[in-house]
Amino acid sequence: MEIAWIFDIIGIIAFAISGFLVGIRRKFDILGIAIMSASTAFGGGIVRDTIANRTPFVFDTYYPSITLFGVFLFCILFKKFIDDNLEQKLLFIIMDAVGLVAFAISGAIIGIDSHFNLFGVIILSFITAVGGSIIRDTLINEVPLLLRSEVYGIIAIYCAFILFCYSYFIEKYNIYVIIFVSITAFILRIVAYLRKWKLPTL
Repeated sequence: MEIAWIFDIIGIIAFAISGFLVGIRRKFDILGIAIMSASTAFGGGIVRDTIANRTPFVFDTYYPSITLFGVFLFCILFKKFIDDNLEQKLLFIIMDAVGLVAFAISGAIIGIDSHFNLFGVIILSFITAVGGSIIRDTLINEVPLLLRSEVYGIIAIYCAFILFCYSYFIEKYNIYVIIFVSITAFILRIVAYLRKWKLPTL
């Protein structure tokens, strides 16, 4: 679970920044931007913990809210005093990819540790990874990235599938396989964005 905690922190940081960027792009006031950051950072994890019959991490410990507050304050100061042009598309894609992968990993780890089967691990990883972005995009009345972007949800499925199969057929996941899956998933997401890879439509 300690590894899941680390990836939760990474996911909160990345998704909080992505939510902040969306709020800035939409010219929301400071409360609106804070809501975008919080809903993106916490949405998937709250649903994940509810499914796994755990008290949602946002309500059980202080590290999620402290992390969010720190990131939010940093982004405000960075925009005000260093770079006023934070609304860059590539920065958003990178932060969104980091958050997607980090929460996919943490969801898969919690599913495996909770003795879920393959389907359960994939669902938990998937919801954790895309839940925040779905809430974020819905709040701004956009079609979620999951439904329109380059192999978005496949990244979460990939992470869950590899970690489950490794833990089931070889040995329980370790930091090396987690790092491997994280790096390859992140690269896959960025390459898919740059090359405009999409799943086939009917």
